[in-house]
Amino acid sequence: MNPRQILLPALAMAAIVLLSNLLVQFPLNAWLTWGAFSYPVAYFVTDVCNRVAGPSLARKVAWIGFATGLGCSALLSPGRIAAASGAAFIVSQLLDVAVFNQLRKKSWWKAPLLGSAAASVVDTAIFFSLAFAGTVISWRHLAAGDLGVKLAMALLLLPPYRILVARLTKLGA
Repeated sequence: MNPRQILLPALAMAAIVLLSNLLVQFPLNAWLTWGAFSYPVAYFVTDVCNRVAGPSLARKVAWIGFATGLGCSALLSPGRIAAASGAAFIVSQLLDVAVFNQLRKKSWWKAPLLGSAAASVVDTAIFFSLAFAGTVISWRHLAAGDLGVKLAMALLLLPPYRILVARLTKLGA
């Protein structure tokens, strides 16, 4: 594997995790934090890597993004947010890679949509229960709003996914 092939997706993944960990601390309303809008892009990065270069690269990008994002988040976010984010991130990213891989030969949209949807449900459950359970924050409302945005983003990111995969596949051919 070419180190340049992994560098950009890994940096993107780390930036998404860090940004999301910072933005989740700022509620937009009783149902949403700003992090709900940035985090779903992590599945987009994993899915593009998986389609273009396979599950091995996608898993490596997830692990590198996890390590980098967790390290940065530990310095800039409260410990509970960083730990919850790390646990939710790696479990959901590896689930996304596995579901995507099972569906990769189906219609072009099924693998990224269903992989992201399954991963979003798991990520939301893990993150919000670990980060906010036992606090005064109405985390169930935030989790419901967050999941709704993640599922909507999974749909909205399908056209850019298809365009980017087509361009990257053409470049690699």
